[in-house]
Amino acid sequence: MSRPVELPRWMDIGLLPLVNLALALAVCALVLAAVGLAPWQVLALLVKGAFGSASGLSYTLYYATTFVFTGLAVAVAFHGGLFNIGGEGQAMIGGLGCSLVALALGDRLPSAWLLPLMVVAAMVGGALWAAVPAALQAWRGSHVVITTIMFNFIAAAGLAWLLVGPLKAPGSMSIETLPFAEAAQMPGLHQALGWLGIAWPRTPLNLSVLLALVAAVAVALLLWRSRAGYELRAVGFSADAAHYAGVRPRRQVMLAMLVSGALAGLVGINELAGVQHRLLLDYVMGAGFTGIAVSLIGRNHPLGIVLASLLFGALYQGGAELAFEMPGFSRDMVTTLQGLIVLFSGAMAQVAAPALARVHALLRPRSALGAGADHG
Repeated sequence: MSRPVELPRWMDIGLLPLVNLALALAVCALVLAAVGLAPWQVLALLVKGAFGSASGLSYTLYYATTFVFTGLAVAVAFHGGLFNIGGEGQAMIGGLGCSLVALALGDRLPSAWLLPLMVVAAMVGGALWAAVPAALQAWRGSHVVITTIMFNFIAAAGLAWLLVGPLKAPGSMSIETLPFAEAAQMPGLHQALGWLGIAWPRTPLNLSVLLALVAAVAVALLLWRSRAGYELRAVGFSADAAHYAGVRPRRQVMLAMLVSGALAGLVGINELAGVQHRLLLDYVMGAGFTGIAVSLIGRNHPLGIVLASLLFGALYQGGAELAFEMPGFSRDMVTTLQGLIVLFSGAMAQVAAPALARVHALLRPRSALGAGADHG
């Protein structure tokens, strides 16, 4: 088995994902040409739909906000040596947590108190749902991939039972709760900018986008600027070596999964508090699995995850616009593009690495020689 090619950090995080993305776009262009569509026209319309208007940009950022939460969730677990595939279930239970707070206290507390409580409830719900697979992994050796997948199904079944039973809105045919009180609704960006006298179109984008940026910064500080993060990454590199150095692997497994679940739980804030204003059955819509692709493309780094989330947000929004603007184009083609990006950034992430390593090796002696000549 060949070893992964070692690249400088800036190439591994910054350049390699761009090369992989370019390869995916090139293959997608060939597919589009094969079905009779002009690749450049498709790309131009996709970019225009995603970034060409205030409304399009807002929808792109709205989708990206959810993907930042789930991408960060996957990345934190990955740095701890774990593959958390339970983002779907953790997001559902996180949404349940914030919804219970909204329904119970919506008429009793102002937004300044209620919204932070909902954020905490969402994080606690997601963390608790991740805690059981984490404990099974740490103390019983049950593989976290299997247990988190199983917990996705349990969360979906439990949420369905609640929404057709105890939490169902009385007299409604829809599978949903009563609407949240106004105090439990996250302000939209158009509202926040309106307070500043700035006109902005009404879209699903809400102030959860700021929460996503805070989460990205917090994860970066945790992983690379704290002792807990250092120990977590040490366990991820080698649990035996970390244990020999005095680190407790079980504690780090729990920490990684609890933080991962808490981040996934924040999806409920963006989708429920920010947009739907009620608890629904299928509001996660695969975001937990998309977070795996986002984390892979972003090389499990918060900055890369933010950029990858923007990419997937643009694909979602731009693809929707393309389906209206271009005859013969379907959303299935957007799914094909997403699959190619995941293929080149995940399973084939190291295909371009040897070529980049050779280029770096060719340029490095010249730069070193030039530096020596200048010094002399």
